[in-house]
Amino acid sequence: MKVTVNIECTPIEARQFFGLPDVEPLQKAMMERLQEQMEDQMAKLSPEELMKSWLMPGMENFSKFQQAMWSAATGKSDD
Repeated sequence: MKVTVNIECTPIEARQFFGLPDVEPLQKAMMERLQEQMEDQMAKLSPEELMKSWLMPGMENFSKFQQAMWSAATGKSDD
């Protein structure tokens, strides 16, 4: 014997029927937080920020390299 029962209800009604908690407020809060984090990360991907993060360490290293080469060429030490 095979019995099929079809129940039409909304997800909210099903959660209430089974006694499950309403997670909609938590879901909204988490989605807002996720959106804020994504917007912050997108701001870091702006061309200006990328150039700063790529060029600044490179310029500092180049300056140190240049000082080392100058010291080696002149026989002087900056220390």
